[in-house]
Amino acid sequence: MKEADIVVIGGNNAGHVAAEVARKYYKDAKIVLIRKEKVVLCPCGIPYIFGTLKSPEQAAYSDRYISEHNIDLIIDEVTSIDRDKRTITTLKGETIGYKKLVLATGSQAIVPPIPGVDLENVFVAKKDIDYLRGFLEALDKAKNVVTIGGGFIGVEFSDEFRKRGLDVTIIEMLPHCLQLVFDLEFCIMAENKLRQRGIKLMTNTRAKAIIGERKVEGVELADGEKIPADIVLLGIGMRPNTELAQKAGLKIGETRAIWVDEYGRTSDEDIFAVGDCAEKRSFFTGRPIPLGLASIATNEARVAAANLFGIRRKNMGAVGAFSTIIGDSGMGKVGLSEKEATDLGFEITTGETIISDKHPPAMPNSKEISMKLVFEKASKRILGAQIFGGSSVGEIVNILSVFIQKKMTAEEMALCQVGTHPAFTPAPPAYHFVTIAEEAA
Repeated sequence: MKEADIVVIGGNNAGHVAAEVARKYYKDAKIVLIRKEKVVLCPCGIPYIFGTLKSPEQAAYSDRYISEHNIDLIIDEVTSIDRDKRTITTLKGETIGYKKLVLATGSQAIVPPIPGVDLENVFVAKKDIDYLRGFLEALDKAKNVVTIGGGFIGVEFSDEFRKRGLDVTIIEMLPHCLQLVFDLEFCIMAENKLRQRGIKLMTNTRAKAIIGERKVEGVELADGEKIPADIVLLGIGMRPNTELAQKAGLKIGETRAIWVDEYGRTSDEDIFAVGDCAEKRSFFTGRPIPLGLASIATNEARVAAANLFGIRRKNMGAVGAFSTIIGDSGMGKVGLSEKEATDLGFEITTGETIISDKHPPAMPNSKEISMKLVFEKASKRILGAQIFGGSSVGEIVNILSVFIQKKMTAEEMALCQVGTHPAFTPAPPAYHFVTIAEEAA
């Protein structure tokens, strides 16, 4: 039987970062990383395999840090955990002892209970390089693609399918795409862009069945209409992969993910959980929330890995910073939308602006930025932001995420010192978040 100080199960974002950070804190520890995949893909890069990139391999992570820092990588599947003996057993029959165990088992795609989901050419977002190669081969022979689900997964894949010249339809049961994330006006901006890209949107619409004999031939809607399809993507969302944890008797939380405390510990203090398999708590309320993002996963891994043999870090809760791109337009959000803040009982004030991302607006490649900020009315602290614009959106979201985490007020944001340049930023007198914050202050 092998013995290790630290065993990490799962090799995607959270698992790799947990192993890397553990090595930085525990220089002499014997660390074992076990994962099923020979090649690990960047999850956020998977949609872009189908249009922007040329192959699944271009979305692969490197194992260089693992190999150069004496982390033992085992390609295998863990089938059970014996908490009394502090051992894990793998599919290949290997038993490994641990002092501390990190679960980073991730998530898997939700498959809706409708007829036809088992037909050939029905796909999901799966982190498997061979599966994705098969998906690409099927797309090469396709003309019509139907995406069921108009959230981030469905929108990103659909936009990439259009780059291949395919006819694409999104079916979304809610009134708007991306409605679980953005306020109405930003949903409409996104939908207008999708339509400009040539994507057909069918909102307030439910898929009743996927039809075909052996292969997909179409999708039947609740009203009986049939949409032709050679490929169907199920972009409903993801669910935590907790099977191993449940078999080991670990506590499962309200969102059906593995319960963890603010230090990353499960109900067994020698077992930690990070990433999509671990339950998240809101930065704003402390309540469990169903939110899976690679950025949150790596943050949790940094917290848990540092705490394995002594508490050093605390998870402040998930702020939820993310962005996406539709064609050449970026959009992002961090924190609470106006609707979310109101639903949680916050008394709020909001501010909005539309401004060029370069100055003067006649600068080459300038794009308009639409920004909406949400502040708590009494304290004036920032609660959230939504942005639609160009390629700068992602980093603006990150800056505002820091402001939210530091509980900055409108007054402090209005006096924030920023650097500007005609080629990169809005003009100094009208810098977006400074201008909105001044009005709120």
